Amino acid sequence: MLPQGVVVGIADYEYTGLVAEAWDVLRGDTSGWQDRAFYLELIRSSGEPVLDVGCGTGRLLLDYAGLGIDIDGVDNSPEMLALCQQKADARDIAVRVFLQEMVQLALPRRYRTIVVPSSSLQLLTDPADATRTLARLLEHLHPGGILAASFMTLWVPGQALTSQWESSAQRIEDGAVFRRWARSRFDPDANCEHTEDHYQKLVDGQVVAEEHHRRSPATRSYTQEQARALVEGAGFQDVSVLHEFTFDAADPGDPLFVVMARRPR
Repeated sequence: MLPQGVVVGIADYEYTGLVAEAWDVLRGDTSGWQDRAFYLELIRSSGEPVLDVGCGTGRLLLDYAGLGIDIDGVDNSPEMLALCQQKADARDIAVRVFLQEMVQLALPRRYRTIVVPSSSLQLLTDPADATRTLARLLEHLHPGGILAASFMTLWVPGQALTSQWESSAQRIEDGAVFRRWARSRFDPDANCEHTEDHYQKLVDGQVVAEEHHRRSPATRSYTQEQARALVEGAGFQDVSVLHEFTFDAADPGDPLFVVMARRPR
């Protein structure tokens, strides 16, 4: 059962406090995640420079920068970007990151490739914000440049509307343990998910920090048709919907898919 605790005020960005501190710890080893190889292959074919939108703590950004790829990152969480910089310093990797909202994206250069991993566009629950963001991404691409963004269909008729789960993991560096209890509720009428998360940080078995986060709504669901329409409506061309993190066409029932598109030349 989800415990009760301190209700923290919702910041203008989602990844704050213990959410940010526990992020990498609870996700564990991500080096084998399928999207890493997929986006890398895309970058090799579509070119640099690259922009990682919603780069967070640098899961992809640092890997690609370590390979010598000319890549920038942008995120709206100062805590996540601070963790990214700490990791970059520890690995002696030079990174360039920007603290900005996707919907107001205004960076000093254009890119050959823009990737939006981890379904980050779905954090924009207002359809108007999603439309404005796609227009900003288009503007930041060189003519002929490529956008690739992952999406998820969060619910289909017949599935349960609520779910809950829990996870825990220990941070190697200092032995601190992080626990997360989470539950979600999907609203079919609004096509959005509402979430509630409780975090604890334990040192030597004692709870030293505790936060309760509610976001309502938290994420917007997309069907393949809705995601395609969003991208095409912003002026992109050659729009493809791909099966998970492959370059094969998506099957109609795929709940995880990537939309790839090109800025007109």
